[in-house]
Amino acid sequence: MSDKIKVGISIGDVNGIGLEIIIKTLADSKIYDYCTPIVYGHTKVASFHRRATNIAELNFQVINDPSQTQHKKPNMINCWEEDVKIEPGMVTEAGGKYAFISLERATYDLKEGYIDALVTAPINKDNIQSDKFNFPGHTEYLQERDGAAESLMFLVSDTLRVGVVTGHIPVSKISESITVDKIVAKLKLMNHSLQNDFWIRKPKIAVLGLNPHASDNGLIGHEEKDTIIPALELARDNDVLAFGPYPADGFFANGTYLQFDAVLAMYHDQGLIPFKQIAFESGVNFTAGLKFVRTSPDHGTAYDIAGKNLASEVSFREALFTAIHIVKHRRETLELNENPLAFSKLSRDRD
Repeated sequence: MSDKIKVGISIGDVNGIGLEIIIKTLADSKIYDYCTPIVYGHTKVASFHRRATNIAELNFQVINDPSQTQHKKPNMINCWEEDVKIEPGMVTEAGGKYAFISLERATYDLKEGYIDALVTAPINKDNIQSDKFNFPGHTEYLQERDGAAESLMFLVSDTLRVGVVTGHIPVSKISESITVDKIVAKLKLMNHSLQNDFWIRKPKIAVLGLNPHASDNGLIGHEEKDTIIPALELARDNDVLAFGPYPADGFFANGTYLQFDAVLAMYHDQGLIPFKQIAFESGVNFTAGLKFVRTSPDHGTAYDIAGKNLASEVSFREALFTAIHIVKHRRETLELNENPLAFSKLSRDRD
């Protein structure tokens, strides 16, 4: 049982659908055959959302830290003592405050190795801002906590994997933020993740252009010629099988993405709009390039349906299982590298 994967779960905005999809996911007893979940929040807040989902039989085991986890059961670490006013669908200061408290405690345990992976429920990127959280989103916060020079927002599903060169930045700053070095760095991260986290031996990566029609040989912009193509050449010199740049509209419309193991988009909406259209319910957001494993569902707080028992848990459940699979792949890769098969030179002698 000591090898059972411990997955920490941050609850996100208490007024969103985070705890609803967490509770619906953990109500499936098969989950406990694969991991031991630990939710970072408070039982009183969970009870409010449990009543809204009509799942009375789910009872959290209250623990103080991950060393006390009970297998085959959902565990809860109470991260605060005071009562919290729950207002489903409302954007409140409390929603951001307790989302951060949950995330901060879970991230600490993740960094210390007390849990093996983190699955984050959706936050509101506005009301979570504070002196302690001054980031555009989870990805940037976790990269800073990990101390990584780069990370990759990597949206994954059974049929499509999409990463982005630039993440949560204004559209007006996209072009100036795209450089040869940045594209190459993202390609290397993506290639490494595909090999080590998804066990794809020789990944083929498609790279999208920035401009319409990938600039039509320079008629509509210069970024392809001056930046993207040189980056592709440099990446291939570093044993990354990267191809393109492809015009984004036709690339997705005609199914070309099915010929590749992953796609690198230049900016957030260029990659996430087609991804969510193709794999919305099953999509997972994975932060590649970090020492620890973090995933999340590929949707937001969904205030419009919060508290109404209408939220689908499919994407969250996929995020949970994706985290489990990546942890297993990393463990097995580490074991194989530490204990390689002994090399023996074949003899030409015959019996």
